[in-house]
Amino acid sequence: MYRTHTCGELRMQNTGEEVTLSGWTDAKRDFGQLTFIDLRDRYGITQLVFDMDAQPELCNEARKIGREWVLLIKGIVRERSNKNPNRPTGEIEIDVFTLQVLNASKVPPFTIEENTDGGEEIRMKYRYLDIRRAPVKEKIIFRSKVAIETRKHLAEHGFIEIETPYLIKSTPEGARDFVVPSRMNPGQFYALPQSPQTFKQLLMVAGMDKYFQIVKCFRDEDLRADRQPEFTQIDCEMAFVVKEDILQTFEQLTRHLYKTVMGVELSDFPRMTYDEAMRRYGSDKPDLRFGMEFIELNDLAKGRGFPVFDQAELVVGISAKGQANKFSNKDIKKLTSWLQRPQIGAKGLVHVKWNEDGTIKSSVGKFFSDEQLKGWLEAMHARPGDMLLILAGDADPTRKQLSELRLEMAERMNLLDSKVVKPLWVIDFPLLEWDEDSQRFHAMHHPFTSPRKEDIELLNSSDRAVLSSIKADAYDLVINGAEIGGGSIRIHDRKIQMKTFHLLGFTDEEAESQFGFLMGAFEYGAPPHGGIAFGLDRLCAIMQGEKSIRDYIAFPKNNQGRDVMIDAPSPIDPDQLDELSLSLNLPIE
Repeated sequence: MYRTHTCGELRMQNTGEEVTLSGWTDAKRDFGQLTFIDLRDRYGITQLVFDMDAQPELCNEARKIGREWVLLIKGIVRERSNKNPNRPTGEIEIDVFTLQVLNASKVPPFTIEENTDGGEEIRMKYRYLDIRRAPVKEKIIFRSKVAIETRKHLAEHGFIEIETPYLIKSTPEGARDFVVPSRMNPGQFYALPQSPQTFKQLLMVAGMDKYFQIVKCFRDEDLRADRQPEFTQIDCEMAFVVKEDILQTFEQLTRHLYKTVMGVELSDFPRMTYDEAMRRYGSDKPDLRFGMEFIELNDLAKGRGFPVFDQAELVVGISAKGQANKFSNKDIKKLTSWLQRPQIGAKGLVHVKWNEDGTIKSSVGKFFSDEQLKGWLEAMHARPGDMLLILAGDADPTRKQLSELRLEMAERMNLLDSKVVKPLWVIDFPLLEWDEDSQRFHAMHHPFTSPRKEDIELLNSSDRAVLSSIKADAYDLVINGAEIGGGSIRIHDRKIQMKTFHLLGFTDEEAESQFGFLMGAFEYGAPPHGGIAFGLDRLCAIMQGEKSIRDYIAFPKNNQGRDVMIDAPSPIDPDQLDELSLSLNLPIE
């Protein structure tokens, strides 16, 4: 028997019991006649004590133990004289009488501690060691709890879990596919699914009514902290539903997860149209934990002889509460440089300070009188001590730039409290968005998204402005400025689906070749249906107030999409290439 208890289990009521524990050496301390070892497993840490006077040979053996050695010990539970209130097992220790080394360990390349000395790349290379650290281990356990509670809740509400294929047909919409060559069909390829979208729609045609799947998805796209080439979705679909049914169902799921896993009761889930979100916050995923709502100043600022404003389509700003005396001219210059970086692209920044003594200072003071500036301050609901930050230019890019500035100011003003949870449904997205480079429309969500019923007739228009005005029956769940999930009511009529494909630039032949199986299914009694998908890894990160999803994935990829632990991707044997009817004609360096 390797253990009678785990290393996180023993308490004062176990005093006097003979126990067997197994685990890894977390730390060792030698104090004259006594040697202490902290033994660690997934469940916690228990202190072991070896007494030189009582058992000198055993104590000498203990002093040879290194970090991360795997041990089996037997001993008697006793009360600690020097208790550790920060550890659940901190009132007891084990007086060891048997010590067995199950496996020695090389010295780890970084410390297996909460605050490690290992950089990200070395920790990813030795991920199996990094997972032993409490912060990573606890995130992976947290993710498991969220997944288990998701399954329980959805099953209790009539959903059934169905697996869909991983080897599917490549489609041209969305991100790039990962492709898999077929040995049995030379020159032909499978694709790994970016989502189970068409399969879950087919399951609705099949009458399964309520489907879910916690499923791996794959996208060959540029990476960042909240993206991975393979990620996990809570994927769901329902038949005979309208948008309201789906919003209510997945509000319930979100409330359930926060309550059971976090112990947090969520308040209301407000709703905001896409147009309103862009107008008020410059983002389709606004963070509602703080204010700084956009106020437009066109009527007050244009036509006063300041060319930057006069030539702009939009003059818009935010009010930073209590910041007038906290930002020096040097600070504002740095903030302006931050906005002018290529990633944001603002041309400049106008500020107005309303000092506590009532005086007004502005970078455009020579163009506008104090009375005019006071009108801006009042329009933006400012008070003495506040500072206005104003941008001008073309409407869409200016709103996006101000959205970045709003988040940056919230960070500097310590307004992003991870303990505050502000959910939001963003609804009524545009169905189509025009791409100037390709000179055609793209689907804002995906090509199977239904227009709102009142907009379906507009699909017959040839006017770009009319087509751009069509609203989708789509919705995103946003929490604290992060998109947690999104979905839509789907098209279930072949004619409407074909019309949508035409607007996206598909010929009849291309649509039939790519999606004929789905449109064919629509001719056999497809019910109205819709669904949603949550990013499981991102949901977990947001629930715990983290920015990166990597630590919620057991074996993540780095920023180049590489698994540095197993060194993948990697070349394959030429014989395998021949079997797959492939050849690599790469340039010789």
